[in-house]
Amino acid sequence: MANRIVAIDGIELATETFGDPSHPALLMIMGAGASMVWWDDGLCRRLADGGRRVIRYDHRDTGRSTCYEPGRPGYRSQDLVADAIAILDAYEISAAHVVGQSMGGALAQLLALQDPDRVASLVLISTTLAVASERELPAPAPSYLEFLSTVAVDWSDPQSTVEYLVDHWRVLSATERPFEEGRVRELATRDVRRARNFASSQNHSLLGGDEPQLGRVASIGAPTLVIHGSADPLFPLEHGAALSQEIANARLVTLDGAGHGLQSADWETVGRAILAHTDGDGPLSAAGG
Repeated sequence: MANRIVAIDGIELATETFGDPSHPALLMIMGAGASMVWWDDGLCRRLADGGRRVIRYDHRDTGRSTCYEPGRPGYRSQDLVADAIAILDAYEISAAHVVGQSMGGALAQLLALQDPDRVASLVLISTTLAVASERELPAPAPSYLEFLSTVAVDWSDPQSTVEYLVDHWRVLSATERPFEEGRVRELATRDVRRARNFASSQNHSLLGGDEPQLGRVASIGAPTLVIHGSADPLFPLEHGAALSQEIANARLVTLDGAGHGLQSADWETVGRAILAHTDGDGPLSAAGG
């Protein structure tokens, strides 16, 4: 692993890489309120061992990247897309295979629409259509909405925050599978400890609705792999199916019994699917970049 701070226009973005710099690049974009640590080390190493250069990073307001005052984000969703491009520029990567989870999947779609030449392929995990569609898709499960409306957290208290994150992921995980409490608690603790100000991560919930008109996702030309849990309570499976149907060069891999995000039990399946999807010469990062 190698750590690097990418500085752009007064903004600092913490990044970390796995694998040989000459291998095809995978840019990993995490979801709302979550730093790069939620791309598990184990999955990143699997991908790197498979011949990929993995680049993960902290969004603004997460981890070691620039933070804003809680409740007052000084940026838009489009700026998060620009951050992804800036990271590719910093590593001298002309195009990358872009892997996005949840909100990160929406950002990946916007990136593919805005700058298609920078995207060799897309992998969209536990996400939904990034732009308006005439499709009627199901709302989140009532259990998840109830959790959001009834469970309180003191973001200034690290222990309260960790317990909230564990409970949050418990609700997001599928009831058909055992909850990986130990792994989730370890990641939550790591995330809270390394954050400049964890309360700022909630600024992501205030974004949206201000993106330029980039067209429908059907105009995405990049080969696309959609990975979705059959029991996702935030974005039910119909959301993943809609993506795979609207994007012409897309296929859907369903994780039976899985909820939102990725569990360690799926790393082998997901890793194999991503490696197969990104096989070939692919984009090369500059040696030593």
